Amino acid sequence: MSKTLIIVGLLVVAVGLLWPWLGRLPLGQLPGDIVIRREHSTFYFPITTMVLVSAVISLLLWLFGR
Repeated sequence: MSKTLIIVGLLVVAVGLLWPWLGRLPLGQLPGDIVIRREHSTFYFPITTMVLVSAVISLLLWLFGR
């Protein structure tokens, strides 16, 4: 359990350090992401981005889980 927490903590730190560059990726603006803008509200549902991120995480877990 402690090894998992250390790895998760290191991943959070890495994402925090890389955030200025990760923010430039077009995630959240992919075709298939649903954005509905009204006069006083915006509804955003990034379905394509979620599927892509899920596939990448699944692939990484499969590769490193061997």
